Amino acid sequence: MAWRNLWRNRRRTLLTLSSIAFGVFLAVLFTAMQDRNWTDMINFAARLGAGHVTLQHSDYLEAPTLSKTVQGVDALKQLARAEPGVARAVERVVGQMMLNTARESRGAGFIAIDPLVEDSTTFTVLGAVVRGAPFTTSRDKGIILGERLAANLDVGMGDKIVYTMTDRTGEIVSGLARVSGIVRTGAPSVDGGLCLLPIDAVREVLGYAADEATQVAVFVRDQRHADRIASQLNVEVRPGVVALPWHEIQRELAAFIAIKVGGARFMEALIAVLVAAGIFNTLFVSVMERQREFGIMMAIGWSPGRLFRLVVLESAWLGVLGLLGAVLVTVVPYWYLATKGIDVSGLMGENTAEVSGIAMPTTFRVGIFPAHAVFIAVAALVATLLAGLYPAWKAGRVDPVETIKLV
Repeated sequence: MAWRNLWRNRRRTLLTLSSIAFGVFLAVLFTAMQDRNWTDMINFAARLGAGHVTLQHSDYLEAPTLSKTVQGVDALKQLARAEPGVARAVERVVGQMMLNTARESRGAGFIAIDPLVEDSTTFTVLGAVVRGAPFTTSRDKGIILGERLAANLDVGMGDKIVYTMTDRTGEIVSGLARVSGIVRTGAPSVDGGLCLLPIDAVREVLGYAADEATQVAVFVRDQRHADRIASQLNVEVRPGVVALPWHEIQRELAAFIAIKVGGARFMEALIAVLVAAGIFNTLFVSVMERQREFGIMMAIGWSPGRLFRLVVLESAWLGVLGLLGAVLVTVVPYWYLATKGIDVSGLMGENTAEVSGIAMPTTFRVGIFPAHAVFIAVAALVATLLAGLYPAWKAGRVDPVETIKLV
């Protein structure tokens, strides 16, 4: 009977189903865009130097200097790799230096890596080399510069650069390198202020031991597990070493994502309210139009509870059919946006937008987490049922004598 009642006013039912389907479509689209884009940004940030989880000196975050190091990095890497969900763990030396040429001087950040164990899957910049090539050994005497930094220093491939930095004792130390590569990422802070060096060459200049570094970058298969892995590592590491998840290292990025996610959640809640209002209107008008019918049904023995359940069942049918319609409406646009995406690089100009040195994606794609898809479906059904409660209660409150008199 609930099914037949829905189709008494076919036009109104179809409009309601369309609003449910469109509302769920928008919720899925918003959520999928957030899930994919923020995951891509977090993974990019992790591959830019710090990892999803960072093992470092307990005081390094508040006052980063090259004197605050961790030793026994091989043991720390083994400890990290033993954690479920960890894909890679590599050591890095990260700091600031002065770059000097015959004509120019510039300050820059540097990241010293082991080229034998790193590639673009752990360090994105290695995939952005446009001239030259990555290092071949950890003792290579080369240096890789951001494209704008190289232009500011007025150097090209093979040119000499003297780099200076402060060691653990506060002494100024220096090394000599030749430009062996140029990178172009599109992020101004990277292209204009970052250089790469082989880790053992830097260790030699700084007087570090062979198993000493400023950080161990840990990469996880799913960025949502970073907090759990960091908490577990903090239980296992020795005193003086701390494991920090990405959002404690990249606080500006974390705040940006939190604001954007909060805005998206507000929009989703607004859509849910509008859809629920449409469902409420449909069911309430339907109940008011059928007052005499409900009075007759109660006169022949229907209880208020049975009428209540009838209208709630109608709202449940609306929810189920609306979700089926949402699947039909969503599947093709979702497939296109997930596989091809929309290229917006033309709107950004020469350089990509960035947050805390992390480049914003230039192609918007979608990819929803299964748990979020289930939540949206359940929320749509619950909203539909809640919207039907008052009309159902109203149906069970009719006065048979009064309503039967209505013509």
